[in-house]
Amino acid sequence: MDSTTITEGTLLWEPSERLKSEANITSHIAWLTENRGLSFEGYNALWNWSVSNIGDFWGSLWDFYKIKSSKPYTRVMEGRMPAAKWFLGSELNYVEHVFRHSTTDYPALLFQSELQPLIEVSWSELHDKVSSVAASLRDLGVKKGDRVAAFIPNIPETVVAFLATASIGAIWSSCSPDFGTRSVIDRFKQIEPKILFAVDGYQYGGKAFELQPAISRLQEVLPSLEKTVIVPYLHKDAGNKGLDGLKKVLLWDDLLDKSKDLLYEQVPFDHPIWVVYSSGTTGLPKGLVHGHGGVLMEFLKFLGIHMDVHPGERFFWFSTTGWVMWNIVQGSMLMGATPVLFDGSPGYPHMDVLWDLAEKARFTTFGTSAAYLTTCMSEKLEPGKHHDLSS
Repeated sequence: MDSTTITEGTLLWEPSERLKSEANITSHIAWLTENRGLSFEGYNALWNWSVSNIGDFWGSLWDFYKIKSSKPYTRVMEGRMPAAKWFLGSELNYVEHVFRHSTTDYPALLFQSELQPLIEVSWSELHDKVSSVAASLRDLGVKKGDRVAAFIPNIPETVVAFLATASIGAIWSSCSPDFGTRSVIDRFKQIEPKILFAVDGYQYGGKAFELQPAISRLQEVLPSLEKTVIVPYLHKDAGNKGLDGLKKVLLWDDLLDKSKDLLYEQVPFDHPIWVVYSSGTTGLPKGLVHGHGGVLMEFLKFLGIHMDVHPGERFFWFSTTGWVMWNIVQGSMLMGATPVLFDGSPGYPHMDVLWDLAEKARFTTFGTSAAYLTTCMSEKLEPGKHHDLSS
């Protein structure tokens, strides 16, 4: 379609009959008909029902997605928003719902960076590493409700560390290494973390950035820190090199020598899973606390019903670990999808790098920002002409 002919009201795209018949929302409507005796003429009717019968809607998602809880709920909802309580009495664990999708049919994660060509991480490897890190965190004294902070980019180790943290009921919070040290302090000082995960450095736009001075500063101003776990990333084979002056340090590999079962600490529905932050443009960044059950249910709704993510698909969104889209990307595993992780500049070594990755990794979803698309337009890129984007 010629963009110059597009006016308000021009229909740009509509789903095929096959896409509509295979969509998760179609399956949910059919389930509601069979199990609740409800019928809907289309999306608007379903939406109207969902916002007029809030408890019934969320209760239907609980059953539709077969939520696993060690204690059943007594009521879906009590009170009114924003003070409503949800799924009262239930206990569960977010991470348990991730690993119920373990399979040998497709990988758990795909990853590429400026330092690393595209690789796959299998579900068995992910499970083993999460089990080991979780056991190591327990040995370090981390327990339900403790905070674990991460100063780390969008790499597989970040997903492992998060899942390990959440599996024991500890509370996760992450900042991207490209944040200034002051910005990281403003966030982490509020939550008093017991453990800090950090990388030794990273590369962006072809330039290396060392993080030892920033980590040293974080250790100075966070008296709650008991251990700092360093992931050698910029200097993968350097061991302890460049870590002089850091206190109470463990290396990532030190956490991987445990061979234990992965235990899923059962927590109340609203038990905190992570803290994310506002931008900090109007003072200190404000911490926003999300719960295990709330995140689980919202992600199943958003990724399942809204985004129509299916098992075996490959879900990508360009993000750093300081933006909530990172949380959503790893959340695609709840749908049995494979998150595609990328660390680096979307414009290095050229503006086609993410379109190259889309072709290689076979994205089924490519999430990005208006700024990136505008830059692609100004560079006169035509990715559909030069890449196989059929996936």
